[in-house]
Amino acid sequence: MKLYWLILSLAFRNLIRQKRRSAISVSAVAFGITALILSSGFIQWIFLDFRETSIRSQLGHLQIVYPGYHDAGKADPLAFLLPNTPPNLNTAGDNSDQIKIIVPRLSFNGLISRDESTLSFIGDGIDPREQRAFGDALQISEGNPLSIDHPFHIIVGEGLARNLGLKVGDQVVLLVNSAAGGINAIEVFVGGLFSTVTKSYDDSAIRIPIETARQLLRTQGTHSWIVLLNDTEQTDYVLAKLRNSLPQDKFEVVPWYALADFYNKTIVLFTKQVLAIKVIIALIILLSIFNTMSISVMERIGEIGTAMALGVKRINIMRMFLNEGVLIGCLGGLIGLSIGLLLAAIISNIGIPMPPPPGMARGYTGQILVTFDIALESLVLAVATTLFASIYPAWKASRMQIVDALRHNR
Repeated sequence: MKLYWLILSLAFRNLIRQKRRSAISVSAVAFGITALILSSGFIQWIFLDFRETSIRSQLGHLQIVYPGYHDAGKADPLAFLLPNTPPNLNTAGDNSDQIKIIVPRLSFNGLISRDESTLSFIGDGIDPREQRAFGDALQISEGNPLSIDHPFHIIVGEGLARNLGLKVGDQVVLLVNSAAGGINAIEVFVGGLFSTVTKSYDDSAIRIPIETARQLLRTQGTHSWIVLLNDTEQTDYVLAKLRNSLPQDKFEVVPWYALADFYNKTIVLFTKQVLAIKVIIALIILLSIFNTMSISVMERIGEIGTAMALGVKRINIMRMFLNEGVLIGCLGGLIGLSIGLLLAAIISNIGIPMPPPPGMARGYTGQILVTFDIALESLVLAVATTLFASIYPAWKASRMQIVDALRHNR
């Protein structure tokens, strides 16, 4: 152990002795780690924001449906109607700490008409009080949200409203197939326009008070019970409890991530982009440290020969150069992490205005979320790449012939 600290001390002194070269190497590592933290933190924030918005604007954390509803329910939705009252979730134990609210949702489709224009739509009958619990993930861009006091007011997706030329206050006609197999229609007013994170959904969606939807469809059923949790991280825990407590032949509990196809594809795409950034940064650090250590070995050939002539073992020569590389990685990593955390806090406080990405309905103000995993991964990358870059120069230094190295001093 004493020998190890002696070698580490010599490595640190060698770095101090070559101030300019060491500063350049540490700066290269710090710059790379800072860039990695900022880019990874930005993507991590997008993942979190996109996840929560998808959950609170459309999916909920869990959906309780009849078995097979999500596979065949779109073709024959009226064959998968649940009872009007939710299943008793208290049989799963005390869920009060995890479950925030359970709301019904009745899904249907039909035609929406205004004057001579008619388009198809997908509709959701929801409890007007749902918006208060789910927050503002579903944004009302014009008008007002659904209200119990106005049962014949609906809200329309911005894309659908634009295609039909609708404004707040316009009267439209909804035409659907009823549960009895006939056709039913109802006149309603556009109470507001909304947008979510998914543009394709906004281009064809409407929302209507669930009692009005039941009147329109001439049914008292519900397609799904949407479960909103207090914490998204508890999704799998509550999912397991509900699946164990509810009869599987009568109910199916589906988590949000099994339904969020667009979210899952976006995660895969962005994860690959972050991986590419990591590889590029690792290569920059690798080449920079390799060049620095190679030059250091060439300049210290005589010194290496003298050390080996005095009895220093080859393995200790190799350890000294490896320790120099690790010290550069540790210093650069810590400095880069500190700068990255500081810049992340400043940038997040200011905000990053972003235009709507492809497939999304609206822009957003981005932030940078630096998690413990990102910080740890950045430090490990800094140390691992500098250590790997130092292996060949250190090995080359340890394999020198003493006579040739001493002759180099002449």
